[in-house]
Amino acid sequence: MTLIDLLVLLLVAGICGALGQAIGGYSRGGCLVSIVLGFIGALLGSWLQQRVGLPEPLAINVGGSLFKQFPVVWSIIGAALFVAVIGLISRRRA
Repeated sequence: MTLIDLLVLLLVAGICGALGQAIGGYSRGGCLVSIVLGFIGALLGSWLQQRVGLPEPLAINVGGSLFKQFPVVWSIIGAALFVAVIGLISRRRA
């Protein structure tokens, strides 16, 4: 994996994490938090995809290998679910 491939992967993960935060309705942090949420969303979304048995409609190949795909749609879904759960847990009740 080259430096350009890593930067593309971080950019895609950041966009997916930011979209997940927007859908989940709870936004804490900046660019690094969005990147981390994108990767957590990819893990959670891929796990959910395997459990449900649905295909990946949009996967981005990073590094030219078929085994290095980033699941964009499931990353957004996983990040939104993760952000929603974190938002429910950490909200202060008045």
